[in-house]
Amino acid sequence: MNTVTRVSSGSVAETLDRLEKLITGRGLTLFAVVEHDVAAAEAGLSMRPAKLVIFGDPAAGTPLMVAAPLLALDLPLKILVWEDESGRTLVSHGSVAELQERYGLTDEQVAPLRGVALLASAATGT
Repeated sequence: MNTVTRVSSGSVAETLDRLEKLITGRGLTLFAVVEHDVAAAEAGLSMRPAKLVIFGDPAAGTPLMVAAPLLALDLPLKILVWEDESGRTLVSHGSVAELQERYGLTDEQVAPLRGVALLASAATGT
């Protein structure tokens, strides 16, 4: 999977908060936030902060999954907010162009998915 990664100006917590507000503010559904670091700690393990944000718009995603049923493996959309080994906060998501190619979607069909890049960029505060 090809990924796009941006450096955030804030901490993981600040970036996550900004991203959640952007998602709900745009009328999207915030399905879940998977806190990988918290789950690791509960298992007695340690890892740097890593939060997977799962979100989407069923009205936009459903027609895409009807056209390409295997796209359900990649939807809803996901953005990872995480801290690297040097302490930088990063925001990563999968390449929409790769999804378009993999599932044979037209530019018109994939247009609603392109918003993931805008959300990721806005969440970084840069």
